Parts: sequence; C-alpha cells; structure tokens
Amino acid sequence: MASKAIYSHTDPMLKKRDDFEDILEERRNSSDLRYALRCYTPVLYKGVSPCKAGTLKTMVLQCDQLRYVVSQVSKETGRAFDDVQEEASAILEEMAHRLQLSTVRFFAFTLSKVFKTLFRSICVNEEGIQRLQQAIQEHPVVLLPSHRSYMDFLLMSYILYTYDLALPVIAAGMDFMGMKFIGEMLRMSGAFFIRRSFGGDKLYWAVFSEYVKTMLKNGFAPVEFFLEGTRSRTCKSLTPKLGLLNIVMDPFLKGEVFDVSLVPVSISYERILEEALYARELLGVPKPKESTSGLFKARKVLSEDYGSIHVYFGQPVSVRSLAEGRVNRCQFNLIPRHIPNRPSGDIHSFVNDSAYRLVRAQEENMVLKPWVLLASLLLQNHHQSRASGQNQGVALDELTEQAVWLRDLSRQYGAFLHWPDHIPPSEVVSSSLSLHRGLVKISEGRVQLALEQRQAGPGEPGSAVTPEEELLSQAVILLSSASYRNQALHVFLRPALLASAIHTASSSKKQEVFNSFSFIRNMFSNEFILCPGATVQDFEEACYLLAKTGALQVTQQEVLVTERGQRTLVFLTSMLDPFLQGYQVVCRFLCEEATEALTEKQFIPAVRKFIIKHLLAGRLRYTEVLSSDLQKNALAALLRLGAVRKIKGAEPGTLKVNKVMVNSLEDTLGGKLPTQKAVVARL
Repeated sequence: MASKAIYSHTDPMLKKRDDFEDILEERRNSSDLRYALRCYTPVLYKGVSPCKAGTLKTMVLQCDQLRYVVSQVSKETGRAFDDVQEEASAILEEMAHRLQLSTVRFFAFTLSKVFKTLFRSICVNEEGIQRLQQAIQEHPVVLLPSHRSYMDFLLMSYILYTYDLALPVIAAGMDFMGMKFIGEMLRMSGAFFIRRSFGGDKLYWAVFSEYVKTMLKNGFAPVEFFLEGTRSRTCKSLTPKLGLLNIVMDPFLKGEVFDVSLVPVSISYERILEEALYARELLGVPKPKESTSGLFKARKVLSEDYGSIHVYFGQPVSVRSLAEGRVNRCQFNLIPRHIPNRPSGDIHSFVNDSAYRLVRAQEENMVLKPWVLLASLLLQNHHQSRASGQNQGVALDELTEQAVWLRDLSRQYGAFLHWPDHIPPSEVVSSSLSLHRGLVKISEGRVQLALEQRQAGPGEPGSAVTPEEELLSQAVILLSSASYRNQALHVFLRPALLASAIHTASSSKKQEVFNSFSFIRNMFSNEFILCPGATVQDFEEACYLLAKTGALQVTQQEVLVTERGQRTLVFLTSMLDPFLQGYQVVCRFLCEEATEALTEKQFIPAVRKFIIKHLLAGRLRYTEVLSSDLQKNALAALLRLGAVRKIKGAEPGTLKVNKVMVNSLEDTLGGKLPTQKAVVARL
C-alpha cells in the first residue's frame, strides 16, 4: 500500500476506502416481523417534525413562485386564474408521494424475505452511514445513487430504514405508476412520479421544481434521484442529466439555505437481476411494460443465486464548497426570488461540472468482483480466437494466471476490487465462474463464453434457427458479458485511451500521441464519463499510471512502450477496440446507406440491419457493435462534432449527413484498427 501515499495529492482514485458490514446477517438470525414492527424514530434536519403529505401540498400550491407562474399562464392562455391553479393542483396530486410508515413496514418485512432468498449478502459501509446521519442533521441532503437495476430505490430505502435514518422521497418515472397495486405502494413508501419529458410545459415544471424545493428547503426528508436519469442497460455510467440537479442547487444559489449536501452512493451487484433483459433491449427486443403481473412472472428469479451487493455511501459533497470561487451568487439578487429564470451560462457549466464530478465519485466507489475481470479476459479471448479461426476456449489454469495478472494491474490503477486474498486464486476463479454459469461453458478444463449453437426448441421445425437468430442469441451472451466488463471500464479508461492513441499516432512524439489521445477522448465523450475540459489532466493521469507500472517510458518529448509493457498495452487497446469499431461502422453506414430522408427514429433499426448483414458476412470482428446504446452514443458524438445535423425536414428529427466529414472521422478512427479480413480494410 506504500505507493498509494505518493500519488494521493493528484489521484483521487487511490484513496483509503471504508470497510463493509453485511446487513443480511442479522436478518438471517432474528425475526423479520419484529424488524418490520420495531420502533423507528429517525432524526431529521434541525429536529424538524415530519410533515404530513397534505400540508406539503398546501405549502407548494400557496408559494409565491407557483402563484407567479399560474398567473403568467393564465394571462398567456386567457384562462381564469382559478382554472390554472386547479390544473396545478391536479399535477401535484398525480406527482406527490404519500409516505406512510405502515407501507414502509410492509416493504421492510417482504424485502427481508426476498433479499435473503436472492442475495448472499448486502454489504454497506457503516462509516458512510454515520457521515450521512451527521449530514442529515446539518443541511438538506440529496442522495444520488448509481442506477443499474429496478432494485436500486427499494434497496436504498431498505438500508436507511435498517439504520434508523430518515426515509428519502424518490423521483420515479411515470411508467411505474402504471403498475396497478405496486405503483401506489411505491408512492406510499416515498416515491413521487414525474413525466419522462415535459419540455415546454411551464406549469408542470413549476409545480415539479417547487415540490422538490419545498421538501428540500424545509428538510422534511432527504431527496433521492438518479443523476443518470435512467437505468444503465450497459452497466457503464451514463452522461448525467442536469434537470433535477439544477433544482436542488437552486435554494443554495438563491441564498434560501446555507448549504446542501450531495451524497453519491455506489451500488454494485455481483450479478444483475435484469442481465438478459438488458441485452435483449440493446438488441431491439422491446422492453416489457412495467406491470404487476410481470413482477410475479419474475418469481422464477427467486430460485437463482445473485451473489452479493455492495452499497457504498460516499463522502457528502457540499454545494457551498463546490460553488466557492466558481459562482457569483450576487446575480440572483437582481431579480425577485419568485420569478423563474433560465440559468446563465456559468451556472449551467458549474452544474454540469458538478454532475460529472459526482458520477466520477460514484464510479470510484463501485466495488468490482473477480467476475468483472474474468468477463473482460473471456471476451478478449473470444475475439482473439475468432480472429484466428480457433474457438476452443482458454485453459482454466491459464485463465487464473491472466486473472491474477489483471487483479494486480487493476489494484495499481486504484480499482476498488473485492478479491478474497485468503482463498487460492484458482478457487476464486472457479466460484466466480459457477455463479455466472449461464454465461460460460467449461469442458475438458477449458473455459469459454457459452455461445452454443442454438437448437430448435420443441414444436419448432428442425432447421428453424436462421443465421440471424443464431447471431442474436449469441449477441445476448456477449452483451451480457460486456455489461460486466463495462463495470471495470472507468478503472482502465484513461490508460486505454492512451494505449489506443499510441497505437494510432504516426510516431512516438509526445505531442502527436497527445493529439491522437485528444481526438479519441473527444470522440468518446458521449460514451464514457470524461469530465469537460480535463483532457490534459486525463492524459497526465494515463501517462503516470502506465509509467508507474513500467509499461511506458515518458520523457519530455516521447512516449515509448517498454518490452514488459506490451502485454498491458494489448489488453488496454483490446478493451476499447469494440467501441472504436462500433463508431467506425456507424460512420460507414452513414456514408453508404443514409438517404436524404433518414430520421433519428429510423436510425437505430436501419444501422442494426446494416451491422447484422456485415456480421453475417464475417466482415466485422465484434458482435458488441449491435448494442443500440453504442449506436446512439456514436450518433450523439457525430451530432456534437457537426458531422451530422438535425434539419427541419418533412419528418421531425431528419438527419443531414456531411459525408466528407464522416468519412474523414472514420479514417482517423480507423488508424490501424485490425479487422477480420484485409480486403475490407475500409471498415
């Protein structure tokens, strides 16, 4: 651990992290009913007494801000003030939570049963809980959990109840409200429901923001929402959404509260409940509507083993200290507080930078399990053996050796790795493989991903499986495995960007490598969490980590790969290759197939068809490029760079492709990326 001390001044990733305790242990040894009915007396902000749901609604409807917007809407539309006020009241009725302790107790009882069946342990860092307890008493608190599963917000409330902390009110999407009985249950356990989009609806926005701010300012309960805005289907962090963060920072910026504490929470699942569901969604198999019957169908899930969950409550981040020296709050004194105004450019960039910092904090405290490393290695072995035309997997002892090598490397890069050191590595590997046996196949001591030839099921004609169906069923396994590899991406990302830059730069001159790094990083800034304006910092961090581990020699002028660095660089470039190829394919599609009338809506199905054709013809190396998430991010990057523009065409969202620019981006991305056959080196 000695090496950690030297670098802690510049590298936040190499910090001391808290220990965990398993909260299920007590549940296994004592009565769930007694636990659900126990005395629950959480301490609130400044000793406020909890507020009744009805009182809260009245406060919101009578506040100056909302009345101002109601009178504005009334003037603009010519409707009576009372009529608009009535609409505001209806919006609030649809939105508001109705937290009831009896429902919470019901959930405490049922979830105890469910969690004990599904999970081996739920580990929580107790020091984080103590910091949170302190924060709740001092300032309004906002909880910001990562979002990888439907389980997340039930889990959060369950943990807070367990530790006798105030239960949060949680922003949930409207789709949950459609689940008959469950929607109301969620509402009674603290969920408030918001529409996924309410663009220009001034009244809706006003009701929503005042509702959140009233709860926050008065400290009635911690507010909880997901910075990423939606569940990540790929298990890598999504670009943060700023709407709710703007709202919760507003009371501080306007001087209505002294400070607001933002608490990033990292929830890591050893095995994700929705693993195959996510892979199918990414391949365009539609997502089932949120329904109660779907939930009960999910009961077969209860017979499976999902390993453990780690929940890490990060250091509370003070908005006051974030804003110090960055935001001049005097600008808010010029307009009465109750008049809504759009945030200025500097406020927008302050909120955006803060959001990135918070998502990075979530990433850094994600606990990685050995399987994450194994999935990364098995995917690379799969791609290499496909390229060489042999696919008999990797010997178990060889996989173990690779895993130990990667374990040590990831620790040097500051990964928060949960690898039991008291158990022989071969056992760690075997037990990981057995927990994820749906994704791997072991025969004759060799391990590979379980990409079996799909057999026709009963009732299907013998040869019913088309090459395309075969491809898609293999893609489900590959994308599921990739979702585990993605959990480790933030650890390797900066070194991997540098490795790819070295690979594509035309010489080892530091400036050229940096230019190449800067291009790839910019290209991928919709794909990964890369803080705006931190290119030089990221480059230096990558150089530092690769030099520290002996893979590079970095001088003033040059970046040179050492003999022993070859293995590391091959691993790192292979990690990014599927993403590079995905972006290239999207460019190729736009140059070859995009018509004048292509709309954003048609883009994903059309590009998917194009990719399937090329995969079946053996022209592409990575099946992962079928991920719709990758395709959307590539399009977003091209729009951001101006290579594709949205124009007001006959159809909304018509795309105008600048083929010369797209072509040149594709070539630059191509660098020296290996493809399957030299003949189609264009792809």
